Order: sequence, then C-alpha cells, then structure tokens
Amino acid sequence: MATVKTPSIASSVRQDFPILHQEVHGHPLVYLDNAATSQKPQAMLDALMHYYQCDNANVHRGVHSLSARSTDAYEGARDKVQQFINAAHREEIIYTRNASEAINLVAYAWGWANLQRDDEIILTVMEHHSNLVPWQMIAQRTGAVIKHVPITETGEFDLEVFKTLLSDKTKLVSVVHVSNTLGCINPVKEICALAHNWGAKVLIDGCQSTPHMPIDVQDLDCDWFVASGHKMCAPTGIGFLYGKLALLEAMPPFFGGGEMIADVFLDRSTYAGLPHKFEAGTPAISEAIGLGAAVDYLTGIGMDRINAYEHEMTQYLYQQIAKVPNLTLYGPKPQKDGSGRAALVTFTVPNIHANDLSTLLDHEGVAIRSGHHCTQPLHRLLEANSTARASLYFYNTREEVDRFIKALVETIDFFSGMEA
Repeated sequence: MATVKTPSIASSVRQDFPILHQEVHGHPLVYLDNAATSQKPQAMLDALMHYYQCDNANVHRGVHSLSARSTDAYEGARDKVQQFINAAHREEIIYTRNASEAINLVAYAWGWANLQRDDEIILTVMEHHSNLVPWQMIAQRTGAVIKHVPITETGEFDLEVFKTLLSDKTKLVSVVHVSNTLGCINPVKEICALAHNWGAKVLIDGCQSTPHMPIDVQDLDCDWFVASGHKMCAPTGIGFLYGKLALLEAMPPFFGGGEMIADVFLDRSTYAGLPHKFEAGTPAISEAIGLGAAVDYLTGIGMDRINAYEHEMTQYLYQQIAKVPNLTLYGPKPQKDGSGRAALVTFTVPNIHANDLSTLLDHEGVAIRSGHHCTQPLHRLLEANSTARASLYFYNTREEVDRFIKALVETIDFFSGMEA
C-alpha cells in the first residue's frame, strides 16, 4: 500500500471545517475526540441552512412545491446511504436517531418476537453499552441467555473462543466492528459466516468503522448494520439501520403513529411498507439531508483514500505515544503499514486520573476524551476505572499529533513534579 502524505488529504480539507480554526485557552485547537463525534464540513452545514431557508416543509404528505423539494432531498439522502454501504435496496435503509435506537429497534421488533427461553445471544466483552443494555433487557423479558466473547492477550476478538460458543442454540450474534476503546478491527465477515453456519442472525455495530473505511454490507453478509451520522461528518440526531429486506419485511413495527401506517381504524391499523413502517412521526428531515450531504462529502474524498491516510496516521500516533514513559496502552499494535487497528489510542498513566490529564490538555488546546467510553465491563476487565483516549480523523495532521504528545509529556511531568 502506497504511503499517503499529509498534504494529500488533511491539509487540503482543513479549510472545509470552520470549527477547527479557533483557539482554546489561547492555543490553536487540536481536536482528537473524533471517536466521540466528528466535526462538520461547510458543505454539510450549507445543506442544513439551505433546507431551512429554502425548502422547510414536512415530507411525504404535502403536494406543494416546498414539501416536494423537502421529500426529494430527504429520500435522496436515503439513496446516498444505500450506495455508501452498498445495500441492495433503498428500502433496506431505515432512518433512526442514532445507532442506539437502531439496535433497540432490532432488539424489540425482532428479538422480542423471535427469541425464546434458553435461546442464546452472543455479544463481546468490548461492546459499547448501546450493544449490551438492549439485549440484556430483551433477555430478561424472553428468558434468552447472553454469552460473551472474551479478548485475547493482545486485546482483540477471540475468534477461537467464539467458535466454541456457537451452537444450535445461538440465535443472534451482535458485535462491534471496531472497538472504541481497544481500537481493534473485528473480523466481522468471518463472524457472519460462522454464525450463519449455525442459522444465527448477525448485527454489526458500525459506528467506529463507517466513518473510516469502505463498508459493503452485501460482502459482509450481515443481517443488520447500524451507524450514527454524527461520527461521520453529519449532524447529531440521525443514524441508520440497514437490514436485509426479507428480515425487515417480517419484523413488526417498533414505534406507532403517523407516517408508519397504511390505514387506521378505531379498532385496528395496517402498516406502511418499508422503509416507512419503522419511521413513525415527523422525521429528522434536516438531519437526514445533512447525512446525505456528509455522505457526498466523504464519497468525494474517497473512503479508500481516507482509510489509507488513517493507516499512516495510526502508525505515526502509535509510534509517538509508545515513546512516552510509563504509559499503559490498550489494544493491539498496528501493523507496519498502520493497518490492523483504528486511528485511536487509549491509555492510562500511573497515579494520574484520566480526567485530570484531559483537563490539563484542554488548557493546551488539545481535546481528548476521558472516562469509560461507555464500555464499563471492558474497563473492569482491564482493571482500569478510567482511561484517556485520543482519536483521529482524516483532517488531523502529524503536527497535531506532535502537539498532543508534547502537551501530554509536559502534563505528566507537571504531575510528577507535584508528587515530588
């Protein structure tokens, strides 16, 4: 794989992100909290403003011009998402508020109807709470049993143990594509094939993969795939669920109300076809249009280019932070070309709380995340109450990594001086 130099992407796109050009506490902002949410390009912001200034109207039910234009933009964004992840049908794309809602939709519309006592759900110990709590709630209601795939010594999905957990009792496997804490990239295509051999369905949490690498749901052969727009240059309040057409058609509605109906009588109702069966009420119209604009923006750059550039940045970030003494780094090391893990590092420093690190780095203009990253079970396994996390996106530069490392070393030295 050819090495992609910094100017090829980051330097050429930074002017597209207004928020990056500011100072925090007198220092130029270095934004390294992209695993929590990405920043937004001007093209996406312009799409939101255009909708509210020119096309604002409710979708689908109006016959006037504003409603028609609004509907075209809203449904056009669905087509863009379909193409972005290579879904076979546009009806397989369901708008949700976020990935959490998408997982809940599957848990209640499919899980409640299909899981029975002693059926088994396989998750992993690295899952985000959004891919743990809904299944815990469904298991409590149905009597299903949850099993968890452990991690290896290098902080990766333990494929060999996973194989031993599969059986004819397995009805669902729900797994994160990329861990937001460990940075490992799970072998989801192989996971899908193994699970399908036992007749189980597979849901993939793509929140940390969709913004960073090409996604082809047909190639993965997953049954469901979820993502959140706000991590991929789109607004908050919009995400999507992909599901295989036959599965979605067989699932009952999750929410009831307007838009998701065909006919309503006082004593019964019939439901609309896909995708509207799962989209009750006035939708997040501008947010969906913003998602479409974000997809256009990412597609214009090229997901292969973004992925290749992030490999380079992953390697550089990991090399530089590994030089800092006494850090504990979590997850697998990147391969020589930077592949094999996400563009993030999660770490702890002895005797310094992650929140304290994050606070002092903020005073240097460096924004990172601290806490449990919604992976409390994993943190208990790692025996870490809290970790610090720096996460990159395609607009970050080597110079920003250098500033982060310099500020991190100075912050650690400051705390060491206080102890002395």
